[in-house]
Amino acid sequence: MILSKRSLFLETSPTVAITSKAKLLKAQGKDVISFGAGEPDFDTPDFVKEAAIKAIKEGFTKYTPPAGIPELREALAEKLKKENKLDYQKDEVVVTDGAKYALFTLFLSILEEGEGVIVLSPYWVSYTEQIKFAQGSVLIMDTTEDNFLPNEEKIKEVSRLVFERKPLPNYIKLIGHYPKRIKAIIINTPNNPTGAVYPKKVLEKVAEVCLKENIFIVSDECYEKLVYEGEHISIGSLDKDVLDITFTINAFSKAYSMTGWRVGYIASKIKEVNEAITKIISQSTSNVCSIAQKAAVAALKGPQDFLNKWKQAFIERRNYMCEFFDSLNIPYVKPQGAFYLFVDFNKVISKKGYKSDMEFAKALLEEKLVALVPGSAFGAPGYARLSYATSLENIKEGLKRIREFIFS
Repeated sequence: MILSKRSLFLETSPTVAITSKAKLLKAQGKDVISFGAGEPDFDTPDFVKEAAIKAIKEGFTKYTPPAGIPELREALAEKLKKENKLDYQKDEVVVTDGAKYALFTLFLSILEEGEGVIVLSPYWVSYTEQIKFAQGSVLIMDTTEDNFLPNEEKIKEVSRLVFERKPLPNYIKLIGHYPKRIKAIIINTPNNPTGAVYPKKVLEKVAEVCLKENIFIVSDECYEKLVYEGEHISIGSLDKDVLDITFTINAFSKAYSMTGWRVGYIASKIKEVNEAITKIISQSTSNVCSIAQKAAVAALKGPQDFLNKWKQAFIERRNYMCEFFDSLNIPYVKPQGAFYLFVDFNKVISKKGYKSDMEFAKALLEEKLVALVPGSAFGAPGYARLSYATSLENIKEGLKRIREFIFS
Protein backbone atom coordinates (compact mmCIF):
# COMPACT_ATOMS: atom_id res chain seq x y z
CA MET A 1 0.00 0.00 0.00
CA ILE A 2 1.35 3.42 -0.96
CA LEU A 3 -0.70 5.58 1.40
CA SER A 4 -0.67 5.48 5.19
CA LYS A 5 -3.82 4.50 7.10
CA ARG A 6 -3.82 7.97 8.61
CA SER A 7 -4.14 9.62 5.21
CA LEU A 8 -6.77 7.15 4.02
CA PHE A 9 -9.13 8.01 6.88
CA LEU A 10 -8.72 11.78 6.40
CA GLU A 11 -11.56 13.34 4.41
CA THR A 12 -11.53 16.49 2.29
CA SER A 13 -13.12 19.55 3.90
CA PRO A 14 -16.69 19.79 2.50
CA THR A 15 -16.68 23.59 2.77
CA VAL A 16 -13.49 23.80 0.73
CA ALA A 17 -14.89 21.29 -1.78
CA ILE A 18 -18.15 23.21 -2.26
CA THR A 19 -16.36 26.55 -2.59
CA SER A 20 -13.86 25.07 -5.06
CA LYS A 21 -16.65 23.57 -7.19
CA ALA A 22 -18.47 26.91 -7.24
CA LYS A 23 -15.28 28.74 -8.25
CA LEU A 24 -14.64 26.19 -11.01
CA LEU A 25 -18.12 26.74 -12.44
CA LYS A 26 -17.61 30.51 -12.25
CA ALA A 27 -14.33 30.15 -14.13
CA GLN A 28 -16.29 28.35 -16.85
CA GLY A 29 -18.46 31.43 -17.20
CA LYS A 30 -21.41 30.15 -15.15
CA ASP A 31 -23.37 32.66 -13.05
CA VAL A 32 -22.89 30.91 -9.72
CA ILE A 33 -24.20 32.32 -6.43
CA SER A 34 -22.16 30.85 -3.58
CA PHE A 35 -23.31 30.67 0.01
CA GLY A 36 -20.37 28.43 0.83
CA ALA A 37 -17.53 30.78 1.66
CA GLY A 38 -16.39 31.03 5.26
CA GLU A 39 -14.65 34.35 4.76
CA PRO A 40 -15.77 38.00 4.83
CA ASP A 41 -16.35 39.51 1.39
CA PHE A 42 -14.80 42.78 2.59
CA ASP A 43 -11.21 43.56 1.69
CA THR A 44 -8.38 43.51 4.22
CA PRO A 45 -8.16 47.03 5.73
CA ASP A 46 -5.74 49.32 3.91
CA PHE A 47 -3.63 50.06 7.00
CA VAL A 48 -2.97 46.33 7.37
CA LYS A 49 -1.92 45.98 3.72
CA GLU A 50 0.31 49.05 4.03
CA ALA A 51 2.11 47.49 7.00
CA ALA A 52 2.82 44.41 4.89
CA ILE A 53 4.17 46.53 2.03
CA LYS A 54 6.35 48.42 4.49
CA ALA A 55 7.72 45.14 5.86
CA ILE A 56 8.63 44.01 2.33
CA LYS A 57 10.33 47.28 1.51
CA GLU A 58 12.32 47.17 4.73
CA GLY A 59 13.48 43.63 3.97
CA PHE A 60 11.56 41.88 6.74
CA THR A 61 11.44 38.75 4.60
CA LYS A 62 13.56 36.22 6.49
CA TYR A 63 12.84 33.38 8.92
CA THR A 64 11.33 34.34 12.25
CA PRO A 65 11.23 32.45 15.59
CA PRO A 66 8.88 29.44 15.23
CA ALA A 67 6.53 30.73 17.94
CA GLY A 68 6.22 34.13 16.29
CA ILE A 69 7.96 37.49 16.41
CA PRO A 70 8.15 38.95 19.96
CA GLU A 71 6.32 42.10 18.86
CA LEU A 72 3.26 40.13 17.75
CA ARG A 73 3.23 37.78 20.73
CA GLU A 74 3.37 40.76 23.08
CA ALA A 75 0.60 42.57 21.19
CA LEU A 76 -1.56 39.44 21.36
CA ALA A 77 -1.00 39.06 25.10
CA GLU A 78 -2.03 42.70 25.57
CA LYS A 79 -5.11 42.19 23.38
CA LEU A 80 -6.16 39.09 25.32
CA LYS A 81 -5.85 40.92 28.64
CA LYS A 82 -7.63 44.06 27.51
CA GLU A 83 -10.43 42.58 25.40
CA ASN A 84 -10.89 39.06 26.75
CA LYS A 85 -9.81 39.42 30.40
CA LEU A 86 -7.34 36.59 29.90
CA ASP A 87 -4.09 36.88 31.83
CA TYR A 88 -1.54 35.46 29.39
CA GLN A 89 2.11 36.46 29.15
CA LYS A 90 3.68 36.88 25.71
CA ASP A 91 5.63 33.61 26.03
CA GLU A 92 2.29 31.83 26.59
CA VAL A 93 1.10 32.81 23.12
CA VAL A 94 2.22 30.88 20.03
CA VAL A 95 1.60 32.28 16.53
CA THR A 96 0.41 29.71 13.98
CA ASP A 97 -0.55 29.43 10.31
CA GLY A 98 -4.17 30.26 10.99
CA ALA A 99 -6.45 28.93 13.73
CA LYS A 100 -6.77 25.65 11.81
CA TYR A 101 -3.09 24.94 12.30
CA ALA A 102 -3.30 26.00 15.95
CA LEU A 103 -5.92 23.30 16.47
CA PHE A 104 -3.97 20.79 14.41
CA THR A 105 -0.75 21.22 16.37
CA LEU A 106 -2.64 21.24 19.66
CA PHE A 107 -4.30 17.88 19.01
CA LEU A 108 -0.99 16.41 17.89
CA SER A 109 0.58 17.71 21.09
CA ILE A 110 -1.96 16.60 23.71
CA LEU A 111 -3.69 13.49 22.36
CA GLU A 112 -2.46 9.98 22.99
CA GLU A 113 -3.93 7.24 20.82
CA GLY A 114 -7.52 6.57 21.87
CA GLU A 115 -7.96 9.60 24.12
CA GLY A 116 -11.35 11.19 23.56
CA VAL A 117 -12.44 14.68 22.59
CA ILE A 118 -16.06 15.79 22.92
CA VAL A 119 -17.22 17.65 19.82
CA LEU A 120 -20.57 19.44 20.06
CA SER A 121 -22.77 18.92 17.00
CA PRO A 122 -23.29 20.87 14.77
CA TYR A 123 -19.55 21.45 14.59
CA TRP A 124 -16.95 23.03 12.33
CA VAL A 125 -15.94 20.43 9.77
CA SER A 126 -12.22 20.18 10.57
CA TYR A 127 -12.51 19.29 14.26
CA THR A 128 -13.31 15.63 13.74
CA GLU A 129 -10.76 15.08 10.97
CA GLN A 130 -7.94 16.66 12.95
CA ILE A 131 -8.71 14.59 16.05
CA LYS A 132 -8.79 11.43 13.92
CA PHE A 133 -5.47 12.40 12.34
CA ALA A 134 -3.96 12.74 15.84
CA GLN A 135 -5.29 9.21 16.55
CA GLY A 136 -7.77 10.46 19.12
CA SER A 137 -11.34 9.22 19.56
CA VAL A 138 -14.15 11.59 18.57
CA LEU A 139 -17.28 11.76 20.71
CA ILE A 140 -19.88 13.78 18.79
CA MET A 141 -22.50 15.11 21.21
CA ASP A 142 -25.78 16.20 19.65
CA THR A 143 -27.07 19.60 20.84
CA THR A 144 -30.19 19.93 18.69
CA GLU A 145 -32.46 19.13 21.65
CA ASP A 146 -30.59 21.63 23.84
CA ASN A 147 -31.13 24.74 21.66
CA PHE A 148 -27.72 24.10 20.06
CA LEU A 149 -25.95 24.84 23.36
CA PRO A 150 -23.68 22.57 25.39
CA ASN A 151 -25.41 20.58 28.12
CA GLU A 152 -23.22 20.23 31.21
CA GLU A 153 -25.18 17.25 32.55
CA LYS A 154 -24.55 15.28 29.38
CA ILE A 155 -20.85 16.16 29.48
CA LYS A 156 -20.67 14.94 33.06
CA GLU A 157 -22.57 11.75 32.26
CA VAL A 158 -20.33 10.87 29.30
CA SER A 159 -17.19 11.49 31.35
CA ARG A 160 -18.42 9.21 34.14
CA LEU A 161 -19.54 6.48 31.73
CA VAL A 162 -16.13 6.47 30.04
CA PHE A 163 -14.41 6.34 33.43
CA GLU A 164 -16.58 3.35 34.39
CA ARG A 165 -16.13 1.76 30.91
CA LYS A 166 -19.89 1.61 30.33
CA PRO A 167 -21.83 1.94 27.04
CA LEU A 168 -22.24 5.47 25.72
CA PRO A 169 -25.71 7.08 25.50
CA ASN A 170 -27.55 7.45 22.19
CA TYR A 171 -26.84 11.19 21.96
CA ILE A 172 -23.17 10.32 21.39
CA LYS A 173 -21.75 9.23 18.05
CA LEU A 174 -18.35 7.63 18.50
CA ILE A 175 -15.68 7.79 15.80
CA GLY A 176 -12.71 5.59 16.59
CA HIS A 177 -12.07 3.30 19.54
CA TYR A 178 -13.91 3.50 22.84
CA PRO A 179 -11.89 6.26 24.55
CA LYS A 180 -9.37 5.60 27.28
CA ARG A 181 -10.51 8.85 28.88
CA ILE A 182 -12.12 12.15 27.97
CA LYS A 183 -9.15 14.44 27.37
CA ALA A 184 -10.85 17.60 26.09
CA ILE A 185 -13.99 19.31 24.87
CA ILE A 186 -14.20 21.90 22.09
CA ILE A 187 -16.18 25.07 22.81
CA ASN A 188 -16.86 27.24 19.76
CA THR A 189 -18.58 30.56 20.43
CA PRO A 190 -19.77 32.37 18.38
CA ASN A 191 -20.49 29.07 16.74
CA ASN A 192 -19.82 27.89 13.22
CA PRO A 193 -22.26 26.83 11.72
CA THR A 194 -25.17 27.89 13.96
CA GLY A 195 -24.09 31.42 14.90
CA ALA A 196 -25.01 30.72 18.54
CA VAL A 197 -23.31 32.88 21.18
CA TYR A 198 -22.95 30.87 24.38
CA PRO A 199 -24.34 32.69 27.47
CA LYS A 200 -22.13 33.15 30.52
CA LYS A 201 -24.26 30.81 32.65
CA VAL A 202 -23.83 28.00 30.13
CA LEU A 203 -20.07 28.52 30.00
CA GLU A 204 -19.86 28.57 33.80
CA LYS A 205 -21.65 25.22 34.05
CA VAL A 206 -19.45 23.65 31.37
CA ALA A 207 -16.31 24.99 33.05
CA GLU A 208 -17.41 23.61 36.42
CA VAL A 209 -17.86 20.12 34.96
CA CYS A 210 -14.53 20.26 33.15
CA LEU A 211 -12.72 21.22 36.36
CA LYS A 212 -14.35 18.39 38.30
CA GLU A 213 -13.85 15.80 35.57
CA ASN A 214 -10.31 16.88 34.64
CA ILE A 215 -11.23 17.75 31.04
CA PHE A 216 -9.27 20.33 29.04
CA ILE A 217 -11.20 23.07 27.22
CA VAL A 218 -10.32 23.97 23.64
CA SER A 219 -11.90 27.39 23.12
CA ASP A 220 -12.28 28.35 19.45
CA GLU A 221 -13.06 32.08 19.41
CA CYS A 222 -12.47 32.97 15.76
CA TYR A 223 -15.78 34.87 15.39
CA GLU A 224 -15.52 36.87 18.62
CA LYS A 225 -15.60 40.25 16.84
CA LEU A 226 -18.77 39.39 14.93
CA VAL A 227 -21.46 39.34 17.63
CA TYR A 228 -24.86 40.93 16.98
CA GLU A 229 -26.81 39.90 20.08
CA GLY A 230 -25.49 38.83 23.43
CA GLU A 231 -21.86 39.13 24.50
CA HIS A 232 -18.79 37.14 23.62
CA ILE A 233 -17.20 35.72 26.74
CA SER A 234 -13.91 33.85 26.72
CA ILE A 235 -14.44 30.81 28.90
CA GLY A 236 -10.94 31.15 30.31
CA SER A 237 -11.87 34.52 31.81
CA LEU A 238 -14.34 32.97 34.25
CA ASP A 239 -11.75 31.89 36.80
CA LYS A 240 -8.01 31.35 37.17
CA ASP A 241 -8.51 27.61 37.54
CA VAL A 242 -10.54 27.54 34.32
CA LEU A 243 -7.82 29.49 32.51
CA ASP A 244 -5.30 26.85 33.59
CA ILE A 245 -7.17 24.10 31.71
CA THR A 246 -8.15 26.21 28.67
CA PHE A 247 -6.46 26.51 25.29
CA THR A 248 -7.62 29.77 23.70
CA ILE A 249 -7.52 29.77 19.91
CA ASN A 250 -8.17 32.65 17.54
CA ALA A 251 -7.10 34.16 14.22
CA PHE A 252 -7.06 37.30 12.12
CA SER A 253 -9.07 35.70 9.32
CA LYS A 254 -12.61 36.73 10.27
CA ALA A 255 -12.11 39.94 12.28
CA TYR A 256 -9.75 41.53 9.76
CA SER A 257 -10.70 39.67 6.58
CA MET A 258 -7.22 38.14 6.44
CA THR A 259 -8.15 34.58 5.49
CA GLY A 260 -5.34 34.19 2.97
CA TRP A 261 -2.69 35.76 5.21
CA ARG A 262 -2.78 32.66 7.46
CA VAL A 263 -2.16 34.13 10.89
CA GLY A 264 -3.67 32.53 13.96
CA TYR A 265 -2.58 31.85 17.52
CA ILE A 266 -3.02 29.66 20.55
CA ALA A 267 -2.63 30.81 24.16
CA SER A 268 -2.08 28.41 27.04
CA LYS A 269 -0.80 28.47 30.62
CA ILE A 270 0.73 25.01 30.12
CA LYS A 271 4.39 25.52 29.24
CA GLU A 272 4.93 21.95 28.01
CA VAL A 273 2.11 22.23 25.48
CA ASN A 274 3.38 25.55 24.14
CA GLU A 275 6.84 24.03 23.74
CA ALA A 276 5.45 20.95 21.98
CA ILE A 277 3.44 23.08 19.54
CA THR A 278 6.51 25.22 18.85
CA LYS A 279 8.56 22.11 18.11
CA ILE A 280 5.95 20.89 15.61
CA ILE A 281 5.99 24.29 13.91
CA SER A 282 9.80 24.30 13.79
CA GLN A 283 9.79 20.90 12.07
CA SER A 284 6.89 21.60 9.68
CA THR A 285 6.17 25.16 8.57
CA SER A 286 9.19 26.78 10.35
CA ASN A 287 7.20 29.94 11.07
CA VAL A 288 4.26 32.04 9.97
CA CYS A 289 5.07 34.33 7.01
CA SER A 290 7.18 37.20 8.36
CA ILE A 291 5.30 39.81 6.34
CA ALA A 292 1.91 38.53 7.50
CA GLN A 293 3.09 38.76 11.12
CA LYS A 294 3.96 42.43 10.69
CA ALA A 295 0.55 42.99 9.14
CA ALA A 296 -1.07 41.26 12.13
CA VAL A 297 0.69 43.64 14.53
CA ALA A 298 -0.73 46.56 12.56
CA ALA A 299 -4.19 44.97 12.64
CA LEU A 300 -4.12 44.80 16.43
CA LYS A 301 -2.76 48.31 16.95
CA GLY A 302 -4.64 50.12 14.18
CA PRO A 303 -8.17 51.58 14.10
CA GLN A 304 -10.99 49.10 14.73
CA ASP A 305 -13.96 51.22 13.66
CA PHE A 306 -14.30 49.42 10.29
CA LEU A 307 -15.77 46.47 12.19
CA ASN A 308 -18.94 48.40 13.00
CA LYS A 309 -19.58 48.94 9.29
CA TRP A 310 -19.01 45.26 8.57
CA LYS A 311 -21.29 44.17 11.39
CA GLN A 312 -24.11 46.43 10.22
CA ALA A 313 -23.84 44.94 6.73
CA PHE A 314 -23.90 41.40 8.15
CA ILE A 315 -26.94 42.21 10.30
CA GLU A 316 -28.82 43.59 7.28
CA ARG A 317 -28.00 40.49 5.26
CA ARG A 318 -28.89 38.15 8.11
CA ASN A 319 -32.25 39.84 8.66
CA TYR A 320 -33.10 39.63 4.97
CA MET A 321 -32.34 35.91 4.91
CA CYS A 322 -34.34 35.28 8.08
CA GLU A 323 -37.37 37.08 6.66
CA PHE A 324 -37.06 35.09 3.45
CA PHE A 325 -37.12 31.69 5.19
CA ASP A 326 -39.88 32.91 7.53
CA SER A 327 -41.98 33.65 4.44
CA LEU A 328 -41.46 30.06 3.26
CA ASN A 329 -42.09 28.64 6.75
CA ILE A 330 -38.70 26.90 6.67
CA PRO A 331 -37.06 26.66 10.13
CA TYR A 332 -33.55 27.93 10.84
CA VAL A 333 -31.29 28.88 13.73
CA LYS A 334 -31.24 32.67 14.04
CA PRO A 335 -27.54 33.57 14.38
CA GLN A 336 -26.36 35.85 17.17
CA GLY A 337 -22.86 35.99 15.71
CA ALA A 338 -20.57 34.87 12.86
CA PHE A 339 -22.06 35.10 9.33
CA TYR A 340 -23.96 31.88 8.71
CA LEU A 341 -27.62 30.90 8.64
CA PHE A 342 -28.18 27.24 9.55
CA VAL A 343 -31.37 26.17 7.79
CA ASP A 344 -33.45 23.05 8.43
CA PHE A 345 -34.24 21.63 4.97
CA ASN A 346 -35.35 18.20 6.23
CA LYS A 347 -38.98 18.60 5.14
CA VAL A 348 -37.97 20.13 1.81
CA ILE A 349 -35.51 17.30 1.09
CA SER A 350 -38.14 14.69 1.95
CA LYS A 351 -40.87 16.39 -0.07
CA LYS A 352 -38.70 16.66 -3.17
CA GLY A 353 -37.62 13.04 -2.86
CA TYR A 354 -33.89 13.48 -2.31
CA LYS A 355 -32.10 10.79 -0.33
CA SER A 356 -29.79 13.18 1.52
CA ASP A 357 -28.78 16.79 2.03
CA MET A 358 -25.71 16.10 -0.12
CA GLU A 359 -27.95 15.05 -3.01
CA PHE A 360 -30.14 18.11 -2.43
CA ALA A 361 -27.11 20.46 -2.47
CA LYS A 362 -25.68 18.84 -5.59
CA ALA A 363 -28.96 19.24 -7.47
CA LEU A 364 -29.30 22.86 -6.36
CA LEU A 365 -25.81 23.65 -7.64
CA GLU A 366 -26.30 21.86 -10.95
CA GLU A 367 -29.81 23.11 -11.70
CA LYS A 368 -29.82 26.60 -10.20
CA LEU A 369 -26.09 27.34 -9.82
CA VAL A 370 -26.47 28.00 -6.09
CA ALA A 371 -23.82 26.60 -3.72
CA LEU A 372 -24.42 25.89 -0.04
CA VAL A 373 -22.81 23.47 2.42
CA PRO A 374 -24.88 20.40 3.44
CA GLY A 375 -25.55 20.04 7.15
CA SER A 376 -24.17 16.49 7.24
CA ALA A 377 -20.72 18.07 6.88
CA PHE A 378 -21.33 19.63 10.30
CA GLY A 379 -22.88 16.55 11.86
CA ALA A 380 -26.46 17.72 11.25
CA PRO A 381 -28.01 15.87 8.28
CA GLY A 382 -30.90 17.65 6.62
CA TYR A 383 -29.65 21.11 7.44
CA ALA A 384 -27.53 23.43 5.29
CA ARG A 385 -25.20 26.29 6.10
CA LEU A 386 -25.66 29.46 4.07
CA SER A 387 -22.95 32.08 4.44
CA TYR A 388 -24.09 35.69 4.17
CA ALA A 389 -20.53 36.89 3.70
CA THR A 390 -21.53 37.98 0.22
CA SER A 391 -23.33 41.02 -1.17
CA LEU A 392 -27.02 41.63 -0.49
CA GLU A 393 -27.52 41.61 -4.26
CA ASN A 394 -26.08 38.10 -4.48
CA ILE A 395 -28.12 36.99 -1.49
CA LYS A 396 -31.37 38.19 -3.06
CA GLU A 397 -30.63 36.45 -6.36
CA GLY A 398 -29.47 33.26 -4.64
CA LEU A 399 -32.55 33.05 -2.42
CA LYS A 400 -34.78 33.71 -5.42
CA ARG A 401 -33.22 30.69 -7.14
CA ILE A 402 -33.63 28.57 -4.01
CA ARG A 403 -37.34 29.45 -3.92
CA GLU A 404 -37.68 28.45 -7.58
CA PHE A 405 -35.82 25.21 -6.92
CA ILE A 406 -37.96 24.28 -3.92
CA PHE A 407 -41.26 24.92 -5.65
CA SER A 408 -40.37 23.63 -9.12
